[in-house]
Amino acid sequence: MLRHALSYPLNSDDRIPTILIGGILSVLGVLIVPAFILQGYFVRVLRGAAKGEAAAPSFTDWGGLIVDGVKLFVVNVAYGLVVAIPTILVSALFVPTSVETGPGGAPTQPGAGFGTVALVGVLVVLLLGLLVAYLLPAAMANFAVEDSLGAAFDFSTIWTAATTSEYFVGWVLALVVGVVGGLVGSALSLVVVGIFVLFYTQAVTYYLFGRGFAKGLSKKRRAVAETNF
Repeated sequence: MLRHALSYPLNSDDRIPTILIGGILSVLGVLIVPAFILQGYFVRVLRGAAKGEAAAPSFTDWGGLIVDGVKLFVVNVAYGLVVAIPTILVSALFVPTSVETGPGGAPTQPGAGFGTVALVGVLVVLLLGLLVAYLLPAAMANFAVEDSLGAAFDFSTIWTAATTSEYFVGWVLALVVGVVGGLVGSALSLVVVGIFVLFYTQAVTYYLFGRGFAKGLSKKRRAVAETNF
């Protein structure tokens, strides 16, 4: 899977223009429209990888890219709220609303019960964050494959794919590639070429997410079909 992922962005006939455009859009990502175009492109990468296409997509139908990018943004925000809301609630535990005083007017220290609640809250937020980080790529891949925003919240399908070894391997490889490629790209950004390395790295990671999702889901569905047969 990794070998195909690394060659995927380089297999298309217009790989040089695609990487150049992707790198430039990455720089302009602080602006709204370029960011949506770039995210829309990664939706196509997810879709192409899931379908087993050997070559990366091109930057065509920019209107469609923007629409897909906006939808992917909505998916990210929705899943982000799953972590953001509990984080805000837990953070509120550390903000005293009033100060209790003991004998002589000295402020009292929070009890052990408060510390336990706060610790449990932090652990819950950390676990939620890890769970969302693991499931979000599967949700994005399902959205890309089905071309439906609702598919990003089809938790049955998402969980079915995410609990396979194929998806886990793809997710771990994407994490490793993202870290290594990010470090290399950041270092090379001083000589401009780094922005194109970063785009290439993102394309590879999205390929791994999409391919791992599709292979895992296909394997699980095939196993279920054989069992029922």
